[in-house]
Amino acid sequence: MHMKRWKFWLGVLISVVFLYFALKGLNLGDFWQAVKNANYWWILPGIAVYFIGVWVRAWRWHYLLRPMKKIPTRTMFPVTCIGYMGNNIYPARAGEVLRAVVLKRREQVPISASLATVIVERIFDGVVMLGFVFVNLPELAKVASFESGFVGNIQDLALIGTAIFLGVLLIFLLAAMFPKITARIGQWFIDRIIPHRLREKTSGIMLKFLDGLASLRSPVNVLMVFLTSVIIWLLETCKYWFVMHAFSFSVSFFALMLMNGIVNLATTIPSAPGYIGTFDAPGIAVLTAYGVEQSAAVGYTLVLHVALWLPITLLGAYFMAREGIKWDDSLRKETQVNVGKQESSTPPGAVEESK
Repeated sequence: MHMKRWKFWLGVLISVVFLYFALKGLNLGDFWQAVKNANYWWILPGIAVYFIGVWVRAWRWHYLLRPMKKIPTRTMFPVTCIGYMGNNIYPARAGEVLRAVVLKRREQVPISASLATVIVERIFDGVVMLGFVFVNLPELAKVASFESGFVGNIQDLALIGTAIFLGVLLIFLLAAMFPKITARIGQWFIDRIIPHRLREKTSGIMLKFLDGLASLRSPVNVLMVFLTSVIIWLLETCKYWFVMHAFSFSVSFFALMLMNGIVNLATTIPSAPGYIGTFDAPGIAVLTAYGVEQSAAVGYTLVLHVALWLPITLLGAYFMAREGIKWDDSLRKETQVNVGKQESSTPPGAVEESK
């Protein structure tokens, strides 16, 4: 419990530091004018297109789970929304595990197998986000000063991130294609590292986890998941574009793709629940690099953050209540136990799914 409290306050501290740099030097009067004069009707089509993206996410998850159990997308959509609500309001990205727990309760899919598909989603999301960054670095270089180091730092981080994500993706693909060899290697480590009383249970978790990678055994499936991930993040960028029209500035769609990639990669940094600060500071930095006034950049980013956070959180809470699921002691304990398993198996820097 002490360790969990320590992690929570560390996240809060990181959020405060990011917010300090995001809001440093801000003219509150100009910021208020930018927010007050915004045309908030533009948020409505943004929310609509965002939920289309959430439906596509539910379809992608259904597709990844299909080798284990065929579950309709309409069944996966509420569970997906519940998971994103959990990510937004509970610490340690507990929503990722929460949706696996809810899916087990509803469809009897093993949590370990569900978490394997969740991690696969994260890896593909990370690859797409890094693609967004790389595709748009040349355009950013035209408007941002290299002397500031802004473009160079992003490029260096993108290269490191690409090596990590592609390396982890390769490991997962090999594990999926050669499950028996992977199981033998995993069992070798289990027999030498895990206490004897826990070996049988750990082996069972490992085998169920490998079952969750079954969809990666087909190149067609891998391509389908990748293309779906691209569509998901393009739809989310469309929301950025719609919300931008509520404000007085204008940047290209490609600039918003870059912003989307950077802020979602930044939200993998531990922070207070809701990605406070880690979402806002990088987004403001990207916009100001494109010449957007700080007050407009801050107003837009904060409004966008709320528009991304609030609708999915409310819908997820509604679905959770409709399903008769309560955040009681048993659900909390089940989720917290599996959060530790998820954190130990999640690759470093795995991108957090959309707010």
